[in-house]
Amino acid sequence: MTTAQEKCDEQELRTLFLFEKLTPDQLTQLCRDGHVEWFDPGPVYREGDPAASLFVLFRGTVVLSRSVGGQQVDVSRTSMPGVYAGAFQAYLGDQVPQVYNNSLRATERSRFFVLPAEAFAEIMRSWFPMAVHLLEGLFFGFKSTQEAVGQRERLLALGSVTAGLTHELNNPAAAAVRATSALRERIARVRREFAELAAEPRRGGDLAHLRELQDMTIGQMGQASALNPLEASDREDEIGDWLEAHGVADGWELAPVLVEASLGIDWLDRIAGALPEDLLGKALHWLSCTVEAELLLDEIEDAAHRVSALVGAAKQYTQLDRAPYQIADVNELLDSTLLLLSVKIGPSVTVVRDYDRTLPSIPGYPAELNQVWTNLIDNAVWAIRSTGAGGTLTVRTAQDGNQVLVEVRDTGPGVPADVQSRVFDPFFSTKPAGEGTGLGLDISWRIIVNRHGGDLRLESAPGDTRFQVRLPINPAEPATQQELP
Repeated sequence: MTTAQEKCDEQELRTLFLFEKLTPDQLTQLCRDGHVEWFDPGPVYREGDPAASLFVLFRGTVVLSRSVGGQQVDVSRTSMPGVYAGAFQAYLGDQVPQVYNNSLRATERSRFFVLPAEAFAEIMRSWFPMAVHLLEGLFFGFKSTQEAVGQRERLLALGSVTAGLTHELNNPAAAAVRATSALRERIARVRREFAELAAEPRRGGDLAHLRELQDMTIGQMGQASALNPLEASDREDEIGDWLEAHGVADGWELAPVLVEASLGIDWLDRIAGALPEDLLGKALHWLSCTVEAELLLDEIEDAAHRVSALVGAAKQYTQLDRAPYQIADVNELLDSTLLLLSVKIGPSVTVVRDYDRTLPSIPGYPAELNQVWTNLIDNAVWAIRSTGAGGTLTVRTAQDGNQVLVEVRDTGPGVPADVQSRVFDPFFSTKPAGEGTGLGLDISWRIIVNRHGGDLRLESAPGDTRFQVRLPINPAEPATQQELP
């Protein structure tokens, strides 16, 4: 509640640093347009309401706050006479939304000079036209710079992802090409080997039996457990000795193929027991070609699945085929980002995924959240590498009350305590010049806080830096479209 308004005293106005250089006529106009008002403890104005007045403190104590994740976070507290808040951008007119961008409350009965926004705007334009032009240029120039550098920040993130995707796609694609080329040669050998078998007279029954043995061989492939290199070498020697003992030529070529397919002495004994001795060598060479062809088909299939998984991760990351605002699985978003950044992360950084697999899906803008994960992971990797040694990147998810927690932790040198409060400021960066735009965390903060009604904070000490993102599980309403650079 407020008391009745008081008449303005020109000499009292002059005691405030904001007005001490004004002329008597200017002070008279200020008193004519404004008034003095007392406010009891409580709200003076609320964030998001139309910016109707400029408030200048005469006496009392006030707290400035911002809404973060549905909660009011205090930004500053002061009792200094002359501090001002409210519609101080009224001189920009319709060029910007004229709403209060923070909340102001009095913690004790406080006295203000209150100037309507329209009067303040007119005074600024008529008394300080050059200053208004300079301020407009500064405001919109900063905004344009922020947008341009923000676009650059997104392009840098996209470049990192594209480089990783290209590298990851190249490996299975190259493997598929190599396997396809080898498969063509193996199929040709299968035809040649079979033609030699079929060319011999009175082999019809044996050939029919070979088809059965071929089906049996394919069905038995890969059933044994994987072998370590030493065990595989011993198994090759064992098979080589068997082939030599049975007069099979070039047994050293067949042994590695049979070991890779998990075919051992038992299989060889079955083949030997089912065929005439004079047919065994040719039959084993023909069957080994079939085995190699099947192994190559498996390799091509694995490569195709890998490519499909990478394309799926890219679609998950970009969300190109999905609505901007949707229900999203945070763990899946993090996995797609880590996969596409795997090349940039590199082998020197150990990645630990500490996920809560029971985490509920949440509504939000997944493509923008992936941009946040990219920024946080990229910063963590840079911090680890700045030490000149390897380290650990831990990505953790958990449910924290009615919020989802995503924590990106690194073992880098940490953020100095004296700059931790500035890391979310536009254009502030702890990286050397040319290595960072200083907008990655600013953009991330606005995506999390403004777009999703969440919270982004930093906890840092040498060897343990954590960026913690909290997102509401059930936001009151879908996040509204707000401008991002």
